[in-house]
Amino acid sequence: MEVPITVTVNGKQYSHSVEPRLLLVYYLRDVLRLTGTHVGCDTSQCGACTVLMNGKAVKSCTVLAVQADGAEITTIEGLAENGKLHPLQEGFKEMHGLQCGFCTPGMIMLAADLLQRNPKPSEAEIRKALEGNYCRCTGYQNIVKSIQYAAEKLG
Repeated sequence: MEVPITVTVNGKQYSHSVEPRLLLVYYLRDVLRLTGTHVGCDTSQCGACTVLMNGKAVKSCTVLAVQADGAEITTIEGLAENGKLHPLQEGFKEMHGLQCGFCTPGMIMLAADLLQRNPKPSEAEIRKALEGNYCRCTGYQNIVKSIQYAAEKLG
């Protein structure tokens, strides 16, 4: 039995009938074809699937699509405006905050939540916020620099 849901994703409203057990990450990727949200572990350990739900960072592998009914979701595809990179996207590019790029969308979305709550985080606060998102390539130093870059641009 499918359940009807309506969600607003990156400013556009969508209505679909979904299986009650469908995870939000698979709704975004397979139904809406927004593949910037990555599936890394399916157990909420890595953070590659992080999106904003009603303005707060959530790991979309831990949220059922039916739980997102009525919610506003922002994915990595929704950060850039009019073809101009968001300062976080620009920061990851300019400060070399990515290598393979697999974790990058989740890191950026988590950082977007952090900077909404704390526009001028210290290095320690950034590192604390990143604890639930894993990167196997960079060693985090340039990820921290990328977020500091964006904080300065946004500030």
